[in-house]
Amino acid sequence: MKYATLIPAYNEEERLPGLLDSLPCSREDVVVVDDGSNDLTAQIAARFGCAVIRQTTNLGKGAAQRAGFDYIVSRDYDGVVTLDADGQHDPSLIPVFARKAEEGCFDILIGTRTLKPGTGMPMLRLLTNLTTSLVVSIMSGQRIRDSQSGYRYLSLRVVTNIPLTTSRYQTESEVLIKAGRIGYRIGEVPISTIYSGQKSSINKFVDTTRFIWMCVKNMWG
Repeated sequence: MKYATLIPAYNEEERLPGLLDSLPCSREDVVVVDDGSNDLTAQIAARFGCAVIRQTTNLGKGAAQRAGFDYIVSRDYDGVVTLDADGQHDPSLIPVFARKAEEGCFDILIGTRTLKPGTGMPMLRLLTNLTTSLVVSIMSGQRIRDSQSGYRYLSLRVVTNIPLTTSRYQTESEVLIKAGRIGYRIGEVPISTIYSGQKSSINKFVDTTRFIWMCVKNMWG
């Protein structure tokens, strides 16, 4: 199975080199989408030999992923592993996603964290994740334990066949809702998340409102 690794990145010149240096895959199969950064994010990715897609303005994580998906569909890949550029995901687990995907049992694999107090996740983020995961589970018709995890594997047919309309953080939930309703199988890979004091770029009010609106628009299929 041939898979790409997709990394949306916005102003990640400090943390991106460490991530790219530790990836257990060929840099030729790594796609970095620079989402309108005003630092050296794109130049660093290019220096490592990755494919680089540059958004001229900051369009959002979902828009960056969609641009990456379009690129990957035009190449000879069977699927894609997505992970964040901020160092919160352990890249050594990428082969675990690939091996489980090769078994052919699932169309999507979510890197699922342990969502409970005392695991390092800020309490407000924990409560938000539990709530959104419940909503996404109900709307998708499948049990989703960590709907906000950006560490995932998606098969080519998921990337190709699911029409996405959002462009920010709600895109990851939109993928799960639409995939679950179509009947694509969603599984999980247990992961830990590395918290090193990173400041979340999620706007609690704005992005919650976007999530709610996305759910309303998709309520009846």
